[in-house]
Amino acid sequence: MECDVKPVRLAILGLGTVGGGALKLLQENAAEIKRRTGREIQITHVGTRRSRPDLELEGIQQSDDLMHIVRQPDVDVVVEVMGGIHPAYEVIMEAIKHGKQVVTANKALLAEHGNELFKAAEDNAVQVAYEAAVAGGIPIIKVIREGLAANRIEWLAGIINGTGNFILTEMRDKGRAFTDVLKEAQELGYAEADPTFDVEGIDAAHKLTILASCAFGIPLQFDKVYTEGISKITAQDVKYAEELGFRIKHLGIARRVENGIELRVHPTLIPEEELIANVNGVKNAVLVQAHAVGPTLYYGAGAGAGPTASAVVADIVDIVRDISYTEDGAGTIPQLAFEALTDVPILKREEMTTGYYLRVDAEDQTGVLADITTILSRAGISIDAIMQQSRLKDLIPIVILTDPVVESKMDEALAKIQALPAIHGEIVRIRLESLDS
Repeated sequence: MECDVKPVRLAILGLGTVGGGALKLLQENAAEIKRRTGREIQITHVGTRRSRPDLELEGIQQSDDLMHIVRQPDVDVVVEVMGGIHPAYEVIMEAIKHGKQVVTANKALLAEHGNELFKAAEDNAVQVAYEAAVAGGIPIIKVIREGLAANRIEWLAGIINGTGNFILTEMRDKGRAFTDVLKEAQELGYAEADPTFDVEGIDAAHKLTILASCAFGIPLQFDKVYTEGISKITAQDVKYAEELGFRIKHLGIARRVENGIELRVHPTLIPEEELIANVNGVKNAVLVQAHAVGPTLYYGAGAGAGPTASAVVADIVDIVRDISYTEDGAGTIPQLAFEALTDVPILKREEMTTGYYLRVDAEDQTGVLADITTILSRAGISIDAIMQQSRLKDLIPIVILTDPVVESKMDEALAKIQALPAIHGEIVRIRLESLDS
């Protein structure tokens, strides 16, 4: 005989792409979700300024007074999918103080204010679940916290912004210029009218902040992520990289090293045979190196109504299961345990170590190449490969690949090379990584 179990009641704040997608998924898959959780999920409230005639909202209370919604006794779980820092921060804090479980897809909010939100959740014995905040439909948070729980994470590297990956893919496949592809990405809806967050790496830095906190047990430290975008990448450098057997990807990298942790987002040359180098279009992928299992790659759609809504609903399912197991709703889903966070130093840019792709445009003069290689050698920088390209506008592009070196040494060497009279324009520097071990 089936027990009379009370339904879990939801408020969804935001009825945009993700919020509408989550509502549809909960309704369309209600029977399967109930089978998996053992209880019904009811959507009692939605927070929205405008109605959505394409959604089934009968019997659901609609309001734009979000604070009023999160205080209601017929709300057990608050699903925040409206985005932005404010008022999302204040609304979630209010929900936590009223004992509501929280699901959010808000990577910017978590990266910049997650420490406060998680501490408040811990103090109030509720959960903040956030799988949808990183890499859309790829369950990478669950993988790190649960699937790889027995492992020490050494490093992770991810293509975690689909817009940037689409642009770089088109530049490589068709030899197109950055601005040309960006315009198309905006027309296709892959990029916003203001694409700064995507193309300058801010979105990826938000996501990397969250991943690194999960992987290394450190506080969320968005302000310490070195961030560089792709807007200066040229079709010329994409072509030269390909000729050398590399592809340029916009990566977020978190690496545990002897003197701390590197957190960096930047364009990166990767050997073309590596799996992550072959993740194209708007797809995302995260490569995780763990001490016991070795490297594992997670691939899929990083954005969109279906993938992100899937992650939101997966978090809701976890919370509903947890509510079923505990009388007071205090969850057991692992999240940041603040008494256990490790205060490991985050390295500054000049302390980080990588290989480099350098392009130097020089006058066709005797001795220029010798001067460049001498400067690099005296700085202790080993050259892995060097290639002199065909003349362009009376200048000879010289492309150099180096072995890994501390960035401060590269800064000093490049300043000396830049000062040579035969060098024209700014030296192009793109970091280089081999991610196969």
